[in-house]
Amino acid sequence: MSGLEPGSSLLPSGARSTRTTTQVLRAKAIDVIALVKPRIMVMALLTAAGAMSLAGTVPTATALALLAGTALIVGSANTLNMWLERDLDCLMARTKNRPLPGQRLAPNTALVFGAIEGALALPVLLRAGVVPAALGLVALLLYVGVYTPMKQRSHLAIWIGAIPGAMPALMGWTAATGRIDAPGLAVFGVLFVWQIPHTHAIGIYRQREYDAAGMKTLPGTHGAAVARRSIVAYLFVQVMVSMMPALLGVAGAPYLVAAVVLGVVVLVQGLLGDGSPKWARNVFLASIVYMPILFALMVVSGRA
Repeated sequence: MSGLEPGSSLLPSGARSTRTTTQVLRAKAIDVIALVKPRIMVMALLTAAGAMSLAGTVPTATALALLAGTALIVGSANTLNMWLERDLDCLMARTKNRPLPGQRLAPNTALVFGAIEGALALPVLLRAGVVPAALGLVALLLYVGVYTPMKQRSHLAIWIGAIPGAMPALMGWTAATGRIDAPGLAVFGVLFVWQIPHTHAIGIYRQREYDAAGMKTLPGTHGAAVARRSIVAYLFVQVMVSMMPALLGVAGAPYLVAAVVLGVVVLVQGLLGDGSPKWARNVFLASIVYMPILFALMVVSGRA
């Protein structure tokens, strides 16, 4: 009785070929999606939508244009960042399996994809308003043209990177109001300041990786003790800034109470730490929990 050779298939060769092609295309699609950094994309869209809802009621067409344009501008920035840093990503454990260092996509694919995203983003954002479109362009230029190359030269790059990181909220606010004002800047400020201790904490517990890749971080250039003091200082600033939306009437009293309580919790955690990588990782993880809760409470309180 005849049998199948090891590794052979009962499927006809044409079916096997179709299945293989489908699998390859699916894998390529997953890698292309990875270029936009989906988790960062989701955070950007949530903050844009939340800030827009806080600022007032907007037409559905405006809201959709703002969200689509924000997705495109964030996707472009992240894709072009990956293209620029593809050689550095090979040197760090957390990034070496990305599509470009993993050689699953050609660099030109990422470059063209990122450029197309950026080119489409601006006309889409213009449908949401001139101000959000201008802010989106500034965010893209800062992230790709300044922040990305500056990371290899100075730890101060995080102050530049924090601007596009918080910009979706201001884009959402201005899509509803048509202007940059103090309340909108207060919402922007909460997200901006939060990124400073958050990023310094990453720099401490991943210092070896950043040093190996030539990335300049505060702990890498000035030591963990200086970075710890900076983290604690900016956690205090974070508490102060987080109260501003309530003081300016963006959110209500429940948000103010929550901002103080949550802020004190993360500040105490910072004060009690020893500056070790384990402590820094805990600060980082706490910040990931802190911001979504704080921002969600801001939106709910402001819309109540």
